[in-house]
Amino acid sequence: MAKASPPAAVLQPFDCILVGGGLVGLTLAIALAAHDLSVAVVERADPDAHMAPEFDGRASAIASSTARMLRALGLGDLLDTQGCAIRAIRVTDGLDPRFLHFDSAEADPAEPLGTMLENRALRGALLAKLRQMPGISLFAPTAIARTERGPNMASVALADGRLLTAPLIIACDGRGSQLRQQAGIRLASWQYDATAIVTMLAHEKPHNHVASELFYADGPFAQLPMIDLPDGRHRSALVWTVRRKDADGLKALSPRAIAHEAEKKMGSFLGKLELIAPVQSYPLNLQHAERYWAERLILVGDAAHGIHPIAGQGLNMGLRDVAALAEVLSDSARLGLDLGHPDVARRYERWRRSDNSATAAATDILTRLFGVPGRTATSIRATGLAAVNRIPPLRRAFMKIARGEAGDLPPLLRGELG
Repeated sequence: MAKASPPAAVLQPFDCILVGGGLVGLTLAIALAAHDLSVAVVERADPDAHMAPEFDGRASAIASSTARMLRALGLGDLLDTQGCAIRAIRVTDGLDPRFLHFDSAEADPAEPLGTMLENRALRGALLAKLRQMPGISLFAPTAIARTERGPNMASVALADGRLLTAPLIIACDGRGSQLRQQAGIRLASWQYDATAIVTMLAHEKPHNHVASELFYADGPFAQLPMIDLPDGRHRSALVWTVRRKDADGLKALSPRAIAHEAEKKMGSFLGKLELIAPVQSYPLNLQHAERYWAERLILVGDAAHGIHPIAGQGLNMGLRDVAALAEVLSDSARLGLDLGHPDVARRYERWRRSDNSATAAATDILTRLFGVPGRTATSIRATGLAAVNRIPPLRRAFMKIARGEAGDLPPLLRGELG
């Protein structure tokens, strides 16, 4: 006779079970715990292994509104010591002398347009903060054996036999979200003929806190200011978008050859360049879930949407999801509502879908518009950029969107815990 398996060890119920320990998932867990909700975070990988440069060598532009949220959650020191303020953004069509220039002094001199931060630095700070908070239980590394979502409760059974229960499961498990697929939520999606090449550059001349976006027919070329190296050398992150067929060839070049090619793309405005980090590549696509929820399940961040990095808004969209969901769930908890009720999920979806849809559409249009080759198209685009540059109210409107300040902002995006 086969021996019966031991019953699962049922842990104390949580308010939420959050699946996925990426940047958005960790931030959401901290935000929920700051609002006195108990959270179980389930992550299949060892979180500390994510700190290696080989895991994620990217840097992200943290918009003004999301930076306020990080400060409200106790991460201001990270931004001040390891972040590099973006004081201006210059947009050109290739090396055409006509440009569109955004300057933080025109909108709010005290606050930058954004802050550049290495992903692994943000991840490390979030992990340290999370481990200090008594309202969060981290289960990692661990695999999920099964999930169940019923009329009254949801549960996640871990591979080691432990059973987590809560009124709600939150999917922060990325673009390939298993939870989204299991719930039968469909995606609108398409692939771009583009791959992002990501690395870090040291350069001869200072960047003066200016980010540059140069648009080429093959894709945008973005130089993003980072804090100087300990030895005083100037440094910038590079996000170079190329055709998929050209990505492997570019990666196969020597570091010196890649730096030389990048220097030509930039017109040498930062002087001599040197590669100082491994080169990584990411195929690009756009996807958007048809809905953000199912029975006792809510999608957040890349599980709900993924966009082209043309405007550096991907992570910020996910962090804006965090601010809205933290407000919705904390409000619901204060009123004694069932956190897994469809009305709670619908409120979150109504709050976030329009902003996410508009941002996804805008990045897609920009990608296609600047991808049209030829001198005529280049001349039209450059003329348009110069025209916008001469209209201050329009410039300020674009800056407001880039800062993540458009629409109805949750308290966290205003720098308040609520």
